[in-house]
Amino acid sequence: MTTNLPTAPLGRTGMRLTRTGFGAWAIGGGDWAFAWGNQDDAESIGAIRHAVESGINWIDTAAVYGLGHSEEVVAAALADLPEADRPYVFTKGGLVWDPAARTAAPRRVGAPASIRAEVEASLRRLRVERIDLYQMHWPAADGTPVEEYWQVFTDLKREGKIRAAGLSNHGVRQLESAETAGPVDAIQPPFNLIHRETVGDLLPWAREHEAGVIVYSPMASGLLTGAFTADRAAGLPRGDWRAGDPDFNEPALSANLALADALHPVAERHGVTPAAVAVAWTLAFPGVTGAIVGARSPRQVDGWLPAASLQLKDDDLSDITAAVRATGAGSGPRWRPWLPSGPGGVG
Repeated sequence: MTTNLPTAPLGRTGMRLTRTGFGAWAIGGGDWAFAWGNQDDAESIGAIRHAVESGINWIDTAAVYGLGHSEEVVAAALADLPEADRPYVFTKGGLVWDPAARTAAPRRVGAPASIRAEVEASLRRLRVERIDLYQMHWPAADGTPVEEYWQVFTDLKREGKIRAAGLSNHGVRQLESAETAGPVDAIQPPFNLIHRETVGDLLPWAREHEAGVIVYSPMASGLLTGAFTADRAAGLPRGDWRAGDPDFNEPALSANLALADALHPVAERHGVTPAAVAVAWTLAFPGVTGAIVGARSPRQVDGWLPAASLQLKDDDLSDITAAVRATGAGSGPRWRPWLPSGPGGVG
């Protein structure tokens, strides 16, 4: 699809992505292990369409989100779009669930036959003939070596089932092992102002290997939106996975919310929301292609959409670094290890 928003190349895949993409985790709905609670499918479809109509040219989902339901919602949202207007659709596999025990944690499976079955299931749910980027969601825990399941991904690309292949939540050692079977087109690590570890090893690896980088949770699952409060954290329902997450409980919660509050002055300088600033911070790092940002309504899309074209200035980045230091929030480097102004590869 054509877009008026800035884009960056996703490694060597030939795809150019808008700096933000629509994240479809939450729209999977409730009643599964890592749900965000029940969702309104009609509102989710409206959010996807609003993002696409606003110029966002990629969507990131996964088979496990809602145990297949997120992929079905994405397909419904895109069903009547002409081919020229369709965004790229990325999804993930390797997490296998038991339909009879929906709230049980899924198993991390890398067995080649299982991966192939998952790809076929995702193709059916998404109603597509080829997946633009297919990613291994987490390292396998069934004893399958990285090289073995990555060979399947490489084969799927050669067979035309997928256009590009990526690894999500994998460390540098695992990426190196995968490269012995075939090139890694893209990686998908968590990255935000609270969890900054990606800066130290994965970003340099991706730059060296010309792999695209799409980061997830740039707003720390809502903590950095500027609208989250301690009362809201205390009131999260039991069906929302965040209720039991350390970031949403003390002692971390107060520091995290203080850091979010510190984004307001930067946001006011640019006339945007703190959420947009949080996302733009991740995009300021050379090597980051784009950030996955979730939304469950068109209004939420509007909150972060300015990040797709926002470039933070050096004084903004200095103020944010000072806030990280002052609040003591999170973990990982508190500064930028490289300081060329602006994101690399944007055009």
